[in-house]
Amino acid sequence: MRVVPDDGLLFRPATELAGLVRDGELSAGELTNLALDRIAAFDPAVRAFVDVDAEGARAAAAAISPGDRRSLAGVPIAVKSNRAVAGLRLTSGAALMQDVRPPHDHNVVARLRAAGAIIVGTTAMPEYGILPVTEGRLAATRNPWNAERTAGGSSGGSAAAVAAGMVPLAHGNDGGGSLRIPASCCGLVGLKPQRGRISHAPDLGEQFLSQDGVLTRTVQETAQLLDLLAGPVPGDSSWAPPPAEPFALSASRDPGRLRIALTCTPSLEDVPVDPACATATRDVGLLLEELGHEVVDADPPWRGERLLEAFAALFGPAVASGIAAAATLAGREPREDDMEPLSWWVWQRADALSSVQAALAAVAMQRLARAVVAWAEPYDAILCPTLAEAPVPIGTVDPLGPDPAATFARGAAFTPFTAISNVTGSPAISLPLAEHPGGLPLGVQLIGRPAGEGALLALAAQLQAARPWPGGCVQSGLPPLTGVEKHQWPT
Repeated sequence: MRVVPDDGLLFRPATELAGLVRDGELSAGELTNLALDRIAAFDPAVRAFVDVDAEGARAAAAAISPGDRRSLAGVPIAVKSNRAVAGLRLTSGAALMQDVRPPHDHNVVARLRAAGAIIVGTTAMPEYGILPVTEGRLAATRNPWNAERTAGGSSGGSAAAVAAGMVPLAHGNDGGGSLRIPASCCGLVGLKPQRGRISHAPDLGEQFLSQDGVLTRTVQETAQLLDLLAGPVPGDSSWAPPPAEPFALSASRDPGRLRIALTCTPSLEDVPVDPACATATRDVGLLLEELGHEVVDADPPWRGERLLEAFAALFGPAVASGIAAAATLAGREPREDDMEPLSWWVWQRADALSSVQAALAAVAMQRLARAVVAWAEPYDAILCPTLAEAPVPIGTVDPLGPDPAATFARGAAFTPFTAISNVTGSPAISLPLAEHPGGLPLGVQLIGRPAGEGALLALAAQLQAARPWPGGCVQSGLPPLTGVEKHQWPT
């Protein structure tokens, strides 16, 4: 088999790569070997991967021949390590789950395989996905743009793998911003789909906060992958209404003239917003006006100290159920020495919560969701920052720190704009539209109408066309990332 030159091939769109395999210009094996070579070269510094399945990936690639018309035939992809990939470790970032190897594929994994994708491995995340950074006892995933900074979380391993060109796209999920946060940190597109859009089968039931998705470099790829992954599985208790047309078709349409609410007000009291984040958001507002949209300064009803308390009361039991499942697989009750201090703190709080208190927290979140969705009804989208600051230095949000409550609050202060869409269930997308003065990517967020991914993707694609963004990364303290030229961010 020939050696394919590492000339930036894995920074090209996944559908373009599948086309090269389909036309016989490149074999699936050659593309897979290139991905494995880049992982071997760059992952020791980035720490994006938990498991690399070179043998399984090469075997899957060998089964793909020229002419294969599947949309992802031969395309290497990575899966976040909280969704089952048959035979690989399902760690959820936790030491307790380091030896768990499910015999089955999660629904998302099965759909990716059916489309011809080659799963090269699973990616890192913080323990049980609690934090918006990917750090802990096992490793810290580094941001390929600057190795001293976080790649974000909890889908930080997937974002770093894509940003470093180890794979062209990767799976992730979002329970409080966990796709949009690392997308902003790493200069990628991160869409949280509508609640119920992608099935959690067969392992999980209905999830109020969490939704699966992907991290990509373009809006069109995100739309195409949503078409692939969306739709219920028999036995689901509820699901999002089907779109009127494929999401990829919607993303290719002119969005028309829209009315957009602009806010830089975070959802938490006494949380500062870096002026660079606010400036980037307002600059995008001006761009939207140039594109013919009406942009209105607005004051959403999502601010208040009790929001974090109520969100934690809802988020905690969801995390605790994962901890309990892990302990069951390990054959014992959850123990303090099984977990990082933050996870133990979350477990104890959830364990002490009565069923009545948990139900009241859910009611409080639903009440807030109705208020925000009702307030947003006159607008086609909400424009706001993705994050309140640039990607923070490694160690800033430390799950091993002495004060877990302070750690949780520090993570929330970093990300006060993302969790609200998990509460409402509405789709939201982070776009790499700006650069922080420190040279790091800076995402700007658009929140759409309920079940309105198509219109949201059309608007996002219009912004991408008007202000194209870099597809690679500039690195500091990492081995040179071949195939990536240094570049200027758009202004």
